Amino acid sequence: MPSFALDPKQRRWCAGVRSLARDLLRPLAESGPPGRVNRPLTAALGELGLLRRLFPDDGPVRALDLCLLRESLARECTEAETALALQGLGGYPIVLSGSPEQYARWMPEVRAGRAVAAFALSEPQAGSDAAALGLRADPDGAGGWRLEGEKCWISNAPEADFTVVFARTTQGAGSRGITAFLVPADRPGLTGERLDMLSPHPIGSLVFDGVPVTREDVLGTPDKGFGVAMRTLNLLRPSVGAFAVGMAQAALDAAVAHAGERTAFGGPLKDLQAVSHQLAEMATRTEAARLLVYAAATAYDEGAPGIAGSSAMAKLLATETAQYVVDAAVQIHGARALRRGHLLEHLYREVRAPRIYEGATEVQRTIIAKELYR
Repeated sequence: MPSFALDPKQRRWCAGVRSLARDLLRPLAESGPPGRVNRPLTAALGELGLLRRLFPDDGPVRALDLCLLRESLARECTEAETALALQGLGGYPIVLSGSPEQYARWMPEVRAGRAVAAFALSEPQAGSDAAALGLRADPDGAGGWRLEGEKCWISNAPEADFTVVFARTTQGAGSRGITAFLVPADRPGLTGERLDMLSPHPIGSLVFDGVPVTREDVLGTPDKGFGVAMRTLNLLRPSVGAFAVGMAQAALDAAVAHAGERTAFGGPLKDLQAVSHQLAEMATRTEAARLLVYAAATAYDEGAPGIAGSSAMAKLLATETAQYVVDAAVQIHGARALRRGHLLEHLYREVRAPRIYEGATEVQRTIIAKELYR
């Protein structure tokens, strides 16, 4: 069922992205090592023009375009979707807050898929409460700083070519004492290790042992880095819901196909009311989540009031819906869906993380509740 929000040109473009993901990107994803940065895949995103769509020449990407891009990729290749999204997460602080020199040095490489980006906000003791981060930026006496501490749960770490790092430059100042730094991977004192996670994309930790940074490495203004992080996350948050919708649709498509082909109790599964009603519920929830994501993205693009609440609703509903739909699709398939390498086994591992990152479900509910009384 086509969404009312999309015109024929948009639907054709989405279909084209799905074809690229299925025919060109999925083979690259499947040939790459799980849990590692897949550089051929990232390079292909650049060569196919998808990263240029993420980073258009005339300014930040429209939120709706980003949602369509992420949903379309996720339906056919979650690894390609994640590789593109992580380029956005690491690159948009430069687009929104970087100096002309920082932009000229890194963004052509990011847009081409030659440089892999990372975004380091979370820490072992500072996840949802990002303002509580403890990574220190100590003055070095020469106008710069030395970074001391650790970051954890960082996508693309420790293999990224550069990382946007958020560090505390003023103690006791909460969110007002954080500075964003652009840190190349070859800085002395910077190390890290991969983390073996449930989802198959690359995640690691970073250790900063006196890593030197200068004024030229600051993104935006000292002590204003929390705003750099929030501007980036506010742009990308509705599109996390789009990623979830893409996974839900892939699971729904698989369940519909399986129920139409699999026979049991004298006929196809789809003729069993328990199965057909489950499919109807899955389809309804997926479409509702899709429309809410599109509505939140359109509101962001139009500068409508209440964007924080609508974005939180979109992420909340879409990620929770995707978890439900993937789980229901596994139940309809039975044991075969639990076999390593099955599409639904893959989606089952992928779908869990979006309910946590870029604001956990509980955080989204808190935002929504506060907006009700604003």
